[in-house]
Amino acid sequence: MPLPRPAPGTTRWWVVGAVGISAMVAAIVWFGLASANALSADVTTYEVVSDSEVKVAYDVHRPDGAAVRCTVEAQDVRHGRVGTVADEVPAGARSVHRKVTVRTSARAVTGVVASCVRVG
Repeated sequence: MPLPRPAPGTTRWWVVGAVGISAMVAAIVWFGLASANALSADVTTYEVVSDSEVKVAYDVHRPDGAAVRCTVEAQDVRHGRVGTVADEVPAGARSVHRKVTVRTSARAVTGVVASCVRVG
């Protein structure tokens, strides 16, 4: 028994639907692969020690254990940067817990990881 043919004049919509579905599947695969290689850092704790110092503890998650450089900032009440430090994280485990001390020019109220990038 042969398969039924689409109604006359609907072929264009079948083609548009197939192309649209293919584009959505490609986008989903691309986003999945991009997030699998994502580099992220999460602040676990911060402690304002004095008017000139903040201690920040954070976790770095990297896809292949590559060496990374994270920029850690201390911020004031208005989210202005009052101190920064670059923390070099050597290659190793995929997830690493780090602690840094940030010297500040004014009293900070929080510590954040501004960015992490691969090095080498």
